[in-house]
Amino acid sequence: MKTPRISLLEWQRRFGSEKACAKAIAKFRWPNGFICPKCSNNAAWYISSRKVYQCSKCRHQTSITAGTLFHSTNLPLVKWFWAIYLMASDKGGISATRLAKQIAVSWPTARKMLKKLRMAMAHRDSLYRLFEELIEMDDTYIGGKKSGKRGRGAGGKKPVLVAVERRDKKSGFIAMEAVDTVSGETVKTFLKRHLQKGRHVRTDALPALNVIKEEHVHEKKVTPPEKASSWLPKVHIVIGNLKKFLNGTYHGVSHQYLQEYLDEFCYRFNRRYWEFELPFRLLNASVSHAPITG
Repeated sequence: MKTPRISLLEWQRRFGSEKACAKAIAKFRWPNGFICPKCSNNAAWYISSRKVYQCSKCRHQTSITAGTLFHSTNLPLVKWFWAIYLMASDKGGISATRLAKQIAVSWPTARKMLKKLRMAMAHRDSLYRLFEELIEMDDTYIGGKKSGKRGRGAGGKKPVLVAVERRDKKSGFIAMEAVDTVSGETVKTFLKRHLQKGRHVRTDALPALNVIKEEHVHEKKVTPPEKASSWLPKVHIVIGNLKKFLNGTYHGVSHQYLQEYLDEFCYRFNRRYWEFELPFRLLNASVSHAPITG
């Protein structure tokens, strides 16, 4: 989907009022004009006193934000639009603490806003499957530093499965998923969620990865740590970038919320060539997303 590039000043100028934000949501929601969510009629009256559209056929009333990520929000739409821009425009992301200060909301409110936006990001990427002929796959471990064993089997760390498309000398799309353990079952589930069948998947020789051969071409190789970056170069670059992302803006994350941040990282990485379009892309994803409670 091609969306416009937009600068900070232009975003502020275009979406500086509740009316302008509501108009933008309506345009994304009904690009060809109003459609009643109940009877699909295409004509309605706008009741300004209640800020709802009333269908001219079935009389059903619906607000601009009903059925979207902004459903039943008590926050001004202007603050939602600023959160979208700040989150989408900075490749390092934005913390809840910083967002709370920027748009003058409490930390819990900022945290909930970012959580909902990350869910919209995750849903967008869940619609795609990695499909390039060669895909690199590996696991990594995320967590605080502790004494003792490092890497696989280290205490206090969360395993993450990572897959990266190879497009000639460049990386294509990526997928990441936090798991309780790296096993044949978790690997199989990951592959079904994120890869098209029949791919050529390159890995190290971890036994849990042997299930790959059931639906894909599996190329594996016993790889000492010092040679891993030459056998699986793209996936190791992506893992390094992920750790910088987590430690830079967020100074690490708890296991409970790790998948949220993986979703954000993947969403932004997969659209890195459309960086200046991301605010509008995230706005569209938010309008298209079903309501999120809690």
